Amino acid sequence: MLFNTYEPWKFAFSAESIDLYNLDNGESNDSNESKRWGIIGVPFDSTCSYHHGSRYGPIIIREASFGFEQYNSTFEKLLDGEFYDCGDLNVVHGNCRKTCDGLYDSVKELINFNIKPIIIGGEHSVSIGSIKALADLEENGDLSVVTIIHLDAHRDIIDTYIGEKDSHATIMRRVHDLNPKELIQIGIRSFSIEEKEFVEGQENITSFLAKDLFDDFELLLEKLESIEGKVYISIDMDVIDPAFAPSVGNPTPNGLHPVDVENIFGVLANNEAIDVIGFDLVEVASDKLGDITAVLAAKMIYDFLTLFA
Repeated sequence: MLFNTYEPWKFAFSAESIDLYNLDNGESNDSNESKRWGIIGVPFDSTCSYHHGSRYGPIIIREASFGFEQYNSTFEKLLDGEFYDCGDLNVVHGNCRKTCDGLYDSVKELINFNIKPIIIGGEHSVSIGSIKALADLEENGDLSVVTIIHLDAHRDIIDTYIGEKDSHATIMRRVHDLNPKELIQIGIRSFSIEEKEFVEGQENITSFLAKDLFDDFELLLEKLESIEGKVYISIDMDVIDPAFAPSVGNPTPNGLHPVDVENIFGVLANNEAIDVIGFDLVEVASDKLGDITAVLAAKMIYDFLTLFA
């Protein structure tokens, strides 16, 4: 049994099948520097506070992925890396903690076979299942050697939201609890005064507000060029302006352009000092096949795989 998942259908260009227990190409059982990736969809949206529907994200993003050629013209590179689509997690609707615990177990199983996780949400709360599994691999059991790159319209770093510690609105606080080497937040344009004060009081959080990026995007690229060591990337689709990505949990005006994400990926791919150990893309909230937000999300995953698989 391949963890607690089922297969609605696969992301375009993924391997036709995977036999984990006979997977052996001479590599050590160490996910560091591995270029194998495994996709897990997490169709969960039970803590959403505005627009529900991200539980449908994994399936409509996969469907949209079949609109692309295997040759990626943006990066002039063929998508021919080794990656597998392991299907969707059997989530526990209404229970964020149990769902994230299930994802934690599934990601740990992937890592045991030298496969890095790509998570398709679902709401942003699910990221903690993947990130915590990766943190537990480290010597200190935390993220002290891992940089988290977080693209989002919102900080998502309040300690509790409507009395709950496990929520899409608290996800980066739970990540910060794991002591990241650095949390880099990109495209931020909506946050509470409590979140502002918390971030300003932390030495390991760097913020790039959307309004500042409009004036000087190069400052962000220079920062990304300087990163060293392990990196985890988490993308909430509402980081993109709703003119390009309207179908998200919490759309917020004056966001990034899709080309901005391409430029971020390009800089990270050229940074030989980093090892990207995990990736998630969340908060596509639509049940409509062909939705433009889902198409853009599929393009981002397609670009990521082209560069990092």
